[in-house]
Amino acid sequence: MLSDVKRFDMKKPPMRQHLRLLMRLLVVPTLVSHHNKLTKIRMEGIKPPYLLLCNHNAFMDFSVALKATFPHCANFVVAIDGFLKREWLLRLIGCICKRKFTRDTVLIRQLMRVAKRGDIPVIYPEARYSLCGTTAVLPASLGKLCKLLKIPVVTLICHGHHVNSPFWNLPDHHVKGTEAEMTCLFTAGELEEHTHEEVTAAIEKAFRYDDWAWQKENGKRIDYPKRAEGLHKVLYQCPHCGTEYRMNSAGTELFCESCGNRWRMDEYGVLSAAEGETEFPHVPDWYEWERGNVRREVEEGTYRFSGPVRIDALPNAKGYIDMGDGTLTHDMTGFTLTGNDRGEPFTVRFPAETLYSCHIEYEYLGKYGDCVDLNTLNDTFYIYPKGRDFAVTKFALATEELYAHLHPGKNGPPSETAE
Repeated sequence: MLSDVKRFDMKKPPMRQHLRLLMRLLVVPTLVSHHNKLTKIRMEGIKPPYLLLCNHNAFMDFSVALKATFPHCANFVVAIDGFLKREWLLRLIGCICKRKFTRDTVLIRQLMRVAKRGDIPVIYPEARYSLCGTTAVLPASLGKLCKLLKIPVVTLICHGHHVNSPFWNLPDHHVKGTEAEMTCLFTAGELEEHTHEEVTAAIEKAFRYDDWAWQKENGKRIDYPKRAEGLHKVLYQCPHCGTEYRMNSAGTELFCESCGNRWRMDEYGVLSAAEGETEFPHVPDWYEWERGNVRREVEEGTYRFSGPVRIDALPNAKGYIDMGDGTLTHDMTGFTLTGNDRGEPFTVRFPAETLYSCHIEYEYLGKYGDCVDLNTLNDTFYIYPKGRDFAVTKFALATEELYAHLHPGKNGPPSETAE
């Protein structure tokens, strides 16, 4: 039974980063092939320890972060599935484990250890790859964390990584001239002069980005012949007929299987309808339209999903545990997962008022399709809905809108620290 399995040791102190030179050498080919340009702003005289906050669009983000922090030691916060089957290696290179979107005071103590010994704690506060190349919701606790650590706050914002290898279409699209800005937002002294709310607001401003706008404005041509494939995972609702879960994609086109409308993505990321008016030439505008529709369901109190699912659990880094079939309900109260563990029924609830966002995956590991992973402090559940009448993207949007509805003007719980 899952209750008998040993959990991942979150309290084990993080090691100093080993293999620093080798790690930097391994990422050089990626950085060179994409002609990456790193610009440093207000970084004169800034030395470790400092807190590095990075945006998150693709695996290449880590390559740029290693370049930006060289030659110093950095400790990256990484989700538990990153440790899978290689915990020894991830610990050796200084990674700190985190279960996504949980209220984790242990992580705060680990970050304080890293700062105290003079190294660089590295956090990806969006806690997941951006779904459509724009800023994901940030936890409201960021300012509090910065004030607690009492070290300079530095941001690393990368551009071009999403359009080069989007979360929904991972192959390298060979974008040249990717860019990143490494900026000192606050020195330790400046941090003392601002409230945690002001610090959070400054971080949110620094994290405003749009990879699709960056591509168009900089004339980055992408001739990858399958550049639109998978986009229907994000754009799951047809703007022409309003039908959900019947969008599909192939090659350079999106299309609705319900009404037959089609949209083509050009080499600069712009969408155009095959016939009639183009509702949303800009991908993020379509995504935000979907969000608005979900928001209305939440405001009207009608949002609800319930259906059969397959469940895997990840209590530690040794491997997934097959929990069989179950039922997932997502409604105005939050997520409720029910199942049967070796003959013992179980129910796990994730209240809407405590979950400001959630993590989703598309075609995760090529196993059972799309999934949402939900976390307690001890367990991570990978939940795969069955059938076609769902979109994990809608789960993510609804989670954020439910939290916003219950906490007006607040985007994250007080004790939340994302990875």
